[in-house]
Amino acid sequence: MSAILVEEKFVIGDNAIALALFGTRDDNLRALAEELDVKLFSRGSTVGIVGTKSQVAEAQLVLADLVKVAKDRPLTVQDVRYAARLANSGKNNQLLGLNGDVVAITAGGEKITPKTLGQKRYVDAMRKDLIVFGIGPAGTGKTYLAMAMAIAALKSRQVSRIILTRPAVEAGERLGVLPGDLQEKVDPYLRPLYDALYDILGVDVFRKYLERGAIEVAPLAYMRGRTLDDSFIILDEAQNTTSEQMKMFLTRLGFGSRMVVTGDITQVDLPKGVDSGLQEIRTVLRDTEGISIVDLGEADVVRHHLVQRIIRAYERFDQRNEV
Repeated sequence: MSAILVEEKFVIGDNAIALALFGTRDDNLRALAEELDVKLFSRGSTVGIVGTKSQVAEAQLVLADLVKVAKDRPLTVQDVRYAARLANSGKNNQLLGLNGDVVAITAGGEKITPKTLGQKRYVDAMRKDLIVFGIGPAGTGKTYLAMAMAIAALKSRQVSRIILTRPAVEAGERLGVLPGDLQEKVDPYLRPLYDALYDILGVDVFRKYLERGAIEVAPLAYMRGRTLDDSFIILDEAQNTTSEQMKMFLTRLGFGSRMVVTGDITQVDLPKGVDSGLQEIRTVLRDTEGISIVDLGEADVVRHHLVQRIIRAYERFDQRNEV
């Protein structure tokens, strides 16, 4: 016996919010319909919903939450897909808690908030502990959120500077033979960090911070022998550190400072036979007070939904090869 379908209307009322919710050419509605297995169609600022009674009720709950989010910021296809998945797991009431947690404001006036429950755990860990490891695949926001937290700490004078570093694996950390000054040598390796800073601070403000030393960028090799006080320190691409480099970096922590270490243990570029310092920390630092290790996964990817499918495909491939 086939399920009985019903049709209900969900009235938004505000055309601007309706447009923000529907997305370009109703892309958001189509993604939501796919996730919830219902039919959705727009009529002005009203959404028509066709499905079973329970499906329609669930769709109305998700739409109500998304309308509240759309009042504060633009919605993406990834937002609506994640909202639907929260509803499917009985956690739709947690979506608004994510939207209300503003980490920082970009130069363009947009609010930076955690977009997933995993990102929320990550942000909360950065607020609580002095050293936080954010481990996960590309697109999970681990570096961007760390940067936003660092800038918020700098602006509120919790720290006096931000220090950004990455292991320059491709150059073997032998940067002395490269042309140019230190900044020119390390720029190619730190470009993703610059991109985040430009977005959050704006180019002009970033350059002013850089000129007066409030933001410092350097390869990991240049951290040796220093004690970093009153700083927010971010080590990015930490999967490419050796065990010795990781220990060296972590022991640079000084008074009034905090550290965030980010990386993806599936993207190690170290030579064969060299262990990743990031992989080792789970064993070494697992029960150390004041340190959090936050794992971000496929569900936390906030880029194009194809990125999630790519990650899943590689996970399946790796599992087959391990058998």
